[in-house]
Parts: sequence; C-alpha cells; structure tokens
Amino acid sequence: MHKILPFFLFVLVACAPEKQQSPIETPVSVHAFPELDSSRYNVALLVIDGTYNSELTAPMDIFHHTQFRDSVKAMNVFTISNTYDLVETFEGLKIRPDFNFMDSIPTIDILVIPAAEHNLDSDLADKALIDFVRETSLQAEYVCSHCDGAFVLAKTGLLDGKASTTFPGDRIEYQAMFPNTEMIDSVLFVHDGKYITSAGGAKSFEASLYLCELLYGKKVADQLAKGMVIDWDLSQLNYLVK
Repeated sequence: MHKILPFFLFVLVACAPEKQQSPIETPVSVHAFPELDSSRYNVALLVIDGTYNSELTAPMDIFHHTQFRDSVKAMNVFTISNTYDLVETFEGLKIRPDFNFMDSIPTIDILVIPAAEHNLDSDLADKALIDFVRETSLQAEYVCSHCDGAFVLAKTGLLDGKASTTFPGDRIEYQAMFPNTEMIDSVLFVHDGKYITSAGGAKSFEASLYLCELLYGKKVADQLAKGMVIDWDLSQLNYLVK
C-alpha cells in the first residue's frame, strides 16, 4: 500500500476539476448630474485648470444664496468644464465639474467666466473653449467675466464695439490684444448689453451683487450682501453702464 499511495494521490489531484475564477468586475463610473429646478435661472460657472478661487467662489456664493430669498426666480448654480475629471484651481482647490461642455449640457441663462492662469496665452488658442463661450454667450441672457476672464470673452469677438474692463494690471495688454473693444479704466465693472466684465478679485462680489440688484431689486441685493457681510451701496461704487 505504501508503494501505490503517492500515485493514487497524484491521480486524485490531476483529475480534480480546475477551480473557475470569477472575472474581476471593474466598477463603472457614472457621472451624477445635479438636479436643476426648471423654475430657476441656470447659472454656469466655467472652471478650467488654473481657475482662480476668488473669481469662482465670489459669484458662486452670491448666486447660490438667491435660493434662500423669498418670491424671486432663484438660481441653479453649477460648474462646467471640458472634462468630468478633477480640475485644479491655481490655488490647489480640486473641483469635479457638474457638466462637460464637450457633452450635452442644459440651457444656460447666465454664463460666468472666472479668470484662469492661462487666459492670456494657451486658453485663447483652445478652439473648443472659445467656441463654447461664443455659442453659449449668444444664447444666454447675461454673461459675466471676472478679471482676465475678459480675455476669453473678448477672443470670441462678442465684445467688439462694446465697453469692457479686466484686471487692472492687464488692461494695457487687453487693449492691445483686442483693439476693437472699448477698454474702460479705473472702474470696478462695466455693463454693456448682456455683458458684465469686472476687475475681478474681491470685486467679483460687487459685480455679482450688481447683477442680482438688476434682476431682483435693491431689497434682495441688500439681503444677499448682508448675508455675506458685505457693505453694499451701488450708488457709492465706481462702475459704468453703457
């Protein structure tokens, strides 16, 4: 028996059926789109790599707080980019965009163009980006740029013959690059037609509150400013309406 046991064990092992391994299932990433209230304005904030926090979060804060005001047409506030992947701001904030403008997107009533690191160079060569801004701006009720976001908006040609402004330190270059745009100096923001362009930075709050006062009246704008602890008096601001 001792002589045949090893062979017997070998036969048992060899004849044992091979264990079937179940395939590894890779989870499918499904993008979750935000639910939009159809009774509200759709406000899209453009986020691309290198977007500056101030020009993004200021209008986001002001516009989002319209949802807590009574008897107004509030705003759905969402981000939009050329990707569904994480976008990193200049200061390192990582944001996953709500919508990708290379895909299907909702109707946009108000487009916000914050400044970004490369608004003066490579962003202006991004045809898909410029086409999106142009096509969306033509359909939108209002378009707001902050700081160097005006360069992207002006690149579309939609500011030709209109007054606008940008970051104070870039106004000379802005005027040289877009001579058909009337560049206004020494103001916080300019409103010409559907376009509102601001100096950016902390003054992005003022330009956003201005649009809210335009849409909802002084009482609501005052409430929004109070909620953000902002001293708000439109009559005391240096701005231009054409």
